[in-house]
Amino acid sequence: MKENIFNKTREELESYFESIGEKKFKALQVYEWLYEKREFNIDNFSNIKKEIRDKLKNDFNTDMISMEKKQEDDLVKKYLFKLNDGEYIEAVVMHHDYGSSICVSSEVGCNMACKFCESGRQKKVRNLEAYEIVEQILVIERDLQIRLSSVVIMGIGEPLDNYENIIKFIKIINDPKGIAIGARHITLSTCGLVPKIYELAELSLQINLAISLHASNNELRNKLMPVNKVYNLDNLLEAIKDYLQRTGRRVTIEYVMLDNVNDSKENALELAKLFKGMNIYVNLIPYNETNHLEFKRSSKNKIMTFYDTLKKSGINCTIRREFGSNIDAACGQLRGKNI
Repeated sequence: MKENIFNKTREELESYFESIGEKKFKALQVYEWLYEKREFNIDNFSNIKKEIRDKLKNDFNTDMISMEKKQEDDLVKKYLFKLNDGEYIEAVVMHHDYGSSICVSSEVGCNMACKFCESGRQKKVRNLEAYEIVEQILVIERDLQIRLSSVVIMGIGEPLDNYENIIKFIKIINDPKGIAIGARHITLSTCGLVPKIYELAELSLQINLAISLHASNNELRNKLMPVNKVYNLDNLLEAIKDYLQRTGRRVTIEYVMLDNVNDSKENALELAKLFKGMNIYVNLIPYNETNHLEFKRSSKNKIMTFYDTLKKSGINCTIRREFGSNIDAACGQLRGKNI
């Protein structure tokens, strides 16, 4: 079976061309056609001789994931994609004053089973290949006739559970001759796969790391997030400290506000104690309720009290702007079902 050409980093294409006795600069030419000119028909790569184009067509395909449905809300669009094996995923585009961002999925389903998340109700079927993540961007940019300015890997799936493909995806979109999205405009969100956080730190990428924490102590996090039974808060905090030291990059702590679950002033004080003196900021996320899960959103008063408590304790803190809840496109609502 032929490999999809969007699965190749530029370095891998250079190795490919050298393996067939050609100069490696041909890889740059291919990248310019695919990503700068957005020409996906290999026959039209006019500055590459025909015998090489024929070889490329023999060895690679340019098949795209298909857009099955698009839903729109204020400043948000949600896309349902059908993959070549018949599985479904979703991606979301958010329009801001400074540009447009995309939230991409990394897996079909998710094994993390966080209790408050719709995506976690779908058992993981498989990892997405790098090209299937890249193509979420390409298809949406073609549909909207825009270039996206930032990427968050926060859709369906746990990115670090698909580590190799995610790193390849980041290399392709960060390549100045690829999609050319700067590292500081790429955010990876993880629920806390500690060994992979250490691996990621060793790469010293300048991307943004976000940790889905959602609890201020181990007892509560065990109830909400099964991953904590494997990598508890002590393990996770050590990994975050290592990441901070190695990369020099600030880490985001994501904290969804669940009514009468994790939103007390005591929880805020516990959270502040965990991260005192660390180069982090806490992003408070008003919970996006769904029909299938029992959790409710914290009141505005509780969210503000939590926020004020963190600020008074010296913790940098923001409250996430809400997008897309009317079309189930908000944080924690993606399912990837054709319904």
